[in-house]
Amino acid sequence: MDLSAINPVLFVAGFLVAATPLIFAALGELVVEKSGVLNLGVEGMMIMGAICGFAAAVETGSPLLGFAAAALGGALLSLLFAFLTQITLANQVASGLALTLFGLGFSALLGQSYVGIKPPRLAEVNFGPLHDIPVLGPVLFSHDIMLYLGFAMVFAVWAMLKFTRAGLILRAVGESHDAAHALGYKVVRIRTLAIMFGGACAGLGGAYISLIRVPQWTEGMTAGVGWIALALVVFASWKPWRLLLGAYLFGGITQLQLNLQGAGVAIPVEYLAMSPYIITILVLVVLSADKSSAPASLGRTFHASS
Repeated sequence: MDLSAINPVLFVAGFLVAATPLIFAALGELVVEKSGVLNLGVEGMMIMGAICGFAAAVETGSPLLGFAAAALGGALLSLLFAFLTQITLANQVASGLALTLFGLGFSALLGQSYVGIKPPRLAEVNFGPLHDIPVLGPVLFSHDIMLYLGFAMVFAVWAMLKFTRAGLILRAVGESHDAAHALGYKVVRIRTLAIMFGGACAGLGGAYISLIRVPQWTEGMTAGVGWIALALVVFASWKPWRLLLGAYLFGGITQLQLNLQGAGVAIPVEYLAMSPYIITILVLVVLSADKSSAPASLGRTFHASS
């Protein structure tokens, strides 16, 4: 065991990268749940985003076009969930689980010809002399544009929910869809748009894994990140800034277990690999008793005739 092999600067930079897929996926799910909808299909939308983004980047040679395709793929898959839950009024939990299973299977089919291929690399943002600052340069100013976009989107969603009329309407629908409907708001339309936004964000998170964090395509490569994103929304009490902190916490745990494996710590690899998920379960158990921050209509089916 050689803990000195763990470079603190590279560790911090690494967990920022590890947290980025969580930020995208969890932020999208937070908006969905703020509208009163529970979508358990985050994992399925992420893996679809991973293969759509990977395939588009390889075929066009542009990682940015890959991310655009990933967002589109995730949004289109989320439309299936929206149709099931908002039009046919199917159970949200069952529909979300079905979406995950469908996404995992369909992505495996689409990705068969992309195994072993390396995608084009997304260049780092050029911050000029800031990149050369000791410690801070490698940690904060040596990343790709998508990492900074994730942080910017947290701010944008927070501002939208807190200061805009659209955010107020979204929160009103999530708190009481019947009252919002009585006031003339199109509940189904609003929830469908929120679901599509969540799908696009999940797609971006999946593409970040396949194009940046692990630049290759492997079947099932999201490996439960979507489920951690769902837990992260609860951990954050449906607040964007707490979500950001939670994503960095879980990203740090994930990066730490990889570093400990590399340092040869005398703990079985299987225990280290499952540590992020164990901590996710513990966090959910601790926080499950406090549901005061959850939108009041979360998971409830809306009947327009009522």
